[in-house]
Amino acid sequence: MKRWWVIGLVMILNAGYSNSILIPMDGNQRDHLKAYGLAYFTLKAGEPVDWLLNYRGGSFLIPFHDNVLTECKVRGIAYEIISAAKVNSILNEIDRPDVNMNLVRLETAPRIAVYSPKNELVDDDSDAVILVLDYAEIPYTILYDEEILKDELVKYDWLHLHHEDFTGQHGRFMRRESAVIQARLQEETAARLGFASVTAMKLASAKKIKAFTAAGGYLFAMCSGAETFDIALAAEGTGISFKDLSGDDDARLDYSKTLAFENFSLEPSGSRKFSDINANGPDFFQASTSFFHLFQFSAKWDLVPSLLTQNHEQVIKEFSGQTSSFNSGLIKPSAWVLGENRSANRTRYLYGELGRGHWTYYSGHDPEGMPGWRGNTTNLALHPHSPGYRLILNNVLFPSAKKKKQKT
Repeated sequence: MKRWWVIGLVMILNAGYSNSILIPMDGNQRDHLKAYGLAYFTLKAGEPVDWLLNYRGGSFLIPFHDNVLTECKVRGIAYEIISAAKVNSILNEIDRPDVNMNLVRLETAPRIAVYSPKNELVDDDSDAVILVLDYAEIPYTILYDEEILKDELVKYDWLHLHHEDFTGQHGRFMRRESAVIQARLQEETAARLGFASVTAMKLASAKKIKAFTAAGGYLFAMCSGAETFDIALAAEGTGISFKDLSGDDDARLDYSKTLAFENFSLEPSGSRKFSDINANGPDFFQASTSFFHLFQFSAKWDLVPSLLTQNHEQVIKEFSGQTSSFNSGLIKPSAWVLGENRSANRTRYLYGELGRGHWTYYSGHDPEGMPGWRGNTTNLALHPHSPGYRLILNNVLFPSAKKKKQKT
């Protein structure tokens, strides 16, 4: 009798462990952004996460563990405990050839670095990626030029660039005291590292980052960081002086060195714009009525773009920045356009491959920011369902995925 009781207990325990936790990412989710942090937490604990592309907004399926359940409750994340039979039903639905869904297994927590000047003298709390990583409770390491040039990138899988100026012009905005302080710090760093100028140091950093990507890294760049990264690469070895541009400078640019853009023209140094890559964006009066659309891809064939566009909304409010949007006419044919405002000829979100690595460019400064309020830090607790911030977090988990290279 005792033997059968033990066997019965084992069977009950096994049945319990066969349950799974479904993290819905549709309208039933209480906090879409923190759900990504839960996925990271699970991966960090050594457990796999299945990302169900296009199933209920791109839901996560996690093996049942008490600690995961506790984290869901603590973080205020909506979850469903489902049986093995329900899991099989979901997987069968996803596997149907007539359904635009797929499953991507996430296996390891990505090692995340953020290229930022943030230190005891320079605050960078307006960086959208830093904001959302902090909110989602995903750990990261701050790196800047000195660490990049010391090849510390090899310790990481994923790197973010935000409102950076790789042309060395300090963002063409020197009216803020913080910008002046940052410029002086960069000039001191460049001199200490043996560079003749900040421009030369930034180019060296850009080349290191490009090499990191080509070797298998994941690069995610936003706003002016994306635009000036390509400009700096194209201007390498041309002798172009960004502070004293002449009429024939554009003809000397080498577009073969860039990741995303070609045939662009530089703007004179007195302009706030760096080039005509910047297609601007909605002004204060258009902000509430201007949107961009995410493309729908085949989840079974175009796996990477499908992963990067997972969302509970396909129409997303536009937002501004120093580089508010990308000129659609200047994008290389090799790049995938993931999101755009087609009527305005503005691309907002694009992806490409370089060697063994991947890059994503996302225009604008803060997906929930308001024009004229750039100095105020966004409180993401007020925007837990932000579809614009979800796109950032898709990229954060991207390196964890086991991918097949497929394209229609």
